[in-house]
Amino acid sequence: MVMLASCTQEQQNKISRDIQNWTGTNGVLEVYAGDKVVRRFLKIDKLSTAMGTDDNRPRPYRFGYGVLDENLNMVADANEKKVYFEISDYGTNYVFFESPR
Repeated sequence: MVMLASCTQEQQNKISRDIQNWTGTNGVLEVYAGDKVVRRFLKIDKLSTAMGTDDNRPRPYRFGYGVLDENLNMVADANEKKVYFEISDYGTNYVFFESPR
């Protein structure tokens, strides 16, 4: 506990992210068009930043896997499947948060 307290806030955040990467977060990603939710993905373990193959530099998009909530009811229904998705850093309005359920 003393070691954690002596870490900078940035180091504490990295430790927290490393633990979440191991345990998962049950995240929700909502994609907006204006003020309206147009896509929602549930049960996301993490969003990853794409990295270049040759230069190992970050690419301008995030990706992950989650259940596409087709009817936007915040429930992973039996007919809704886990899918791969990508979201761009350019002009995409989205919110990622831990599921309240």
